[in-house]
Amino acid sequence: MDMFVSNVKCLTERLLQKQLANTDEVIEKLFCEDFPRVTPLDPQLEESAIQLWNWAVTKRVGTAINEHQKAKVRHVACRLLYSCEPENPAEGAVRKQILMASKTGRTWLDCKKPQLADNFLSLAVKSLETLYSRLTSRDHGGADINTSKGDVEKDLLRVLSYQAESALAQENHQEAVACMQRCKNMLLRLPKEAKVLRLLATVYLKWDCQQFQEKALNAVNLANKESVHPSGLYLKIRILLRCGAQDDHVRAGVTELLESEVPLEVCLSTVKLLMAEDRETLAFDYLKRVCQHFESSPELGSALVLHIELLLQRGKELLGKQKIEDIITGHYTGKQLSPQTLTCLHLLLWDKASKNFETKNFSEALQWYNYSLSFYKAGQMEPNLAKLQRNRASCLLQLQQLDKAKEAIKEAERCDPNSIFTQFSVYKIAVLESNVEKAAEAVKAIAALAQVPLTSEDRLLVAENAASNLLSLAAQIALENEQQDTAMKALESLCEHSKDEAQVLTALRCLVRLVLSTIEKASGEIGHANLDILLSYLKMALQKVSQLSPGPSMAVEQRTEDANWFRKIAWNSALQCESSPDRMRDFFLFSYQLSQFCPPDRAVLMGQKTCLLMAAAASLELCRKSPHSDQTEQLTQALEHIQICWEVWKTLKASGDNSKDPTNILLLLYEFEARAKLNDPKVETVLESVLELDNVEIKVLETMAALAMEPPAHFPLLCKKALRITLSLHRKQPQADLARCSQCVHSLIQLSLPSGVSDVEARVLEEVWGYYEEALSIITAAPEDFPEMEILWLLTRAWNTGILLYSLAQYPEAERWCGLGMSFLQHLGSLQESYQTQMSGLYSEVLDRLDKAKKNLIMEE
Repeated sequence: MDMFVSNVKCLTERLLQKQLANTDEVIEKLFCEDFPRVTPLDPQLEESAIQLWNWAVTKRVGTAINEHQKAKVRHVACRLLYSCEPENPAEGAVRKQILMASKTGRTWLDCKKPQLADNFLSLAVKSLETLYSRLTSRDHGGADINTSKGDVEKDLLRVLSYQAESALAQENHQEAVACMQRCKNMLLRLPKEAKVLRLLATVYLKWDCQQFQEKALNAVNLANKESVHPSGLYLKIRILLRCGAQDDHVRAGVTELLESEVPLEVCLSTVKLLMAEDRETLAFDYLKRVCQHFESSPELGSALVLHIELLLQRGKELLGKQKIEDIITGHYTGKQLSPQTLTCLHLLLWDKASKNFETKNFSEALQWYNYSLSFYKAGQMEPNLAKLQRNRASCLLQLQQLDKAKEAIKEAERCDPNSIFTQFSVYKIAVLESNVEKAAEAVKAIAALAQVPLTSEDRLLVAENAASNLLSLAAQIALENEQQDTAMKALESLCEHSKDEAQVLTALRCLVRLVLSTIEKASGEIGHANLDILLSYLKMALQKVSQLSPGPSMAVEQRTEDANWFRKIAWNSALQCESSPDRMRDFFLFSYQLSQFCPPDRAVLMGQKTCLLMAAAASLELCRKSPHSDQTEQLTQALEHIQICWEVWKTLKASGDNSKDPTNILLLLYEFEARAKLNDPKVETVLESVLELDNVEIKVLETMAALAMEPPAHFPLLCKKALRITLSLHRKQPQADLARCSQCVHSLIQLSLPSGVSDVEARVLEEVWGYYEEALSIITAAPEDFPEMEILWLLTRAWNTGILLYSLAQYPEAERWCGLGMSFLQHLGSLQESYQTQMSGLYSEVLDRLDKAKKNLIMEE
């Protein structure tokens, strides 16, 4: 109880102080309350009930609290008053209850909530009966008492009619008739309430007109006898028609209606009712009489327009056109239609024109639009006139009347230049005239106008996506007229401004097809430019696919289908870019990124792996062609692609046999190159990973050896390690490839020989000596056609090493290396004699100097 009282006081205080925020929550709580009987009586609660009631009745609070919430406040106030009711309330209190209960019930009926109305109407009836009983008990025949009793009877009659209305709304016809029968009995004492009889007739009509035909007619006739009213006369015609009365009886009814000086609106409603009940002849006859009766009325136009509408509905177009032409003549001779009626006529004419246009009867459609145009003055400015001219232009274009269509569009531009539909019409004309520049301007105008926020009124006429739909249609028109560049501009504008991802993806598909057809025909710089355009389309496609919200299964399937389509385009385009590694990389990356929106089955994973491999390879190729200062970014990107590819590769390995797939070797090679050129110490780990593989190929190690020293990489120790293992593997072959063995030894010697005085170390010399011995064994085992220049290179490098040692006074080592050089002479071919003569003399001189040096050394000791 305390919470109930607290909520009542809280709501009352908030409403009275206009604190409307969050009030609906308190209203809802009280609305759902059971309202306990308050004992002892609390005067403050009764006062709150009165205050709430007065607030709901008198206050205007805008949109803060709606009519439904106000009804709830009345509901709460009325129930609160009844909960405070004493056992024997005073007459004044009962009258308050009657007022509040009857009005609350009426309010719920107006809110289309008859179930909520019933309880309050029952309370009102109970209170009225209580009051009537009190008045009767003290009846002494006084005038005041009789007046009061009459007022109560009138109120009871009114509430009973409300109950009948509520029962009728809930299709409880039996209850409705019972209420109305009680009303009928009361009418004997209250003849002035004839509207209750009309309600009774309505109940009979809606319940079962055939069964209660006589009762319905009796009730409405009695009502009309007591008080002639248009609604009563109209109701009688409804009953006659529903009961299938003969035309003579209905004609008598409509004549009575016309003679009763009812408003024109009621007469026209009757005409429509007759048409709806298939009394066509009667309807037209009556309409003719109505027009004659209201001939001097300023509202006659509405009857004429209805006549035209009915003629057109019945296919009597010739008569309808004659009536329209008569109205047009009258329009310029002082018999103008009211603005509202003229608007109805325009709508009628446009509807007829539209239907003819849809059936491709363009000349007929134009005639109906021209009828509408006849009502506009020259130079008149109105958006509807612009629309009319656009519609006329569409008909004229279909009729191949281009000049007249251009005139119509000029008028449309004059009236409403800021309409996207006007600009679209300008575009159509430009395309038909092959005016590319004008068409492009119109496309820009449509796109610009699409960015202007729509007013609330515009939204009723222009859909939010109207501009996008028009741009799509603009592209279609351009393609139909073989203007591909114009179509592409329209589609590009659509993609830029549409907020519908699915629509944009459809447009992008069209653009991709168009640019691919251009690429097939183009070459050189033009082809490269179109590839860049294609890349921009794929970039947008990726963005839009990622923005598609995964919802119902169809949406997911559509996103997958779109992603799959674009990834295949990207893949095929990449394969066409062998001469352009940067474009190839980008296409493969787009293909990979789009594939991430496809189900990760094995085929998709294989595609992802290949895309990433090729993207890494293309990045490395770009690095090789770039200056050293620009290589870091390319190498870093390559490493990123490689790392992602490793993850995909692991997934593939776990899902099947990949023993013949060289992906891991390629990834290791690419990673080795990237890390080597980035001077990354992890490059050694990559080489170790290769060496851990089963049956590593010699070619792989040879490649890694070369990469270790390919600028800007400089890892001589790793290179030598790879070369030594390569040489060892060559030697283990059943038949060693001596040429490739020689290449390994050559590289090892070149990497190891001292390049200057500071590099001469015994350990290094001993290492190189071993390589020379390997070289001699290869030459000895080689056929006679062993490359002579290779032998000469070995000879020269050994001899020069000996001379270097001689300059350092390392005479024994000098003699040894010079002798090593001399040992290669016997393997020379045509050059042997020439070099033997030169080197023998030099070698003798070296030996003589060595002897002298040795003697001087002994003498010094």
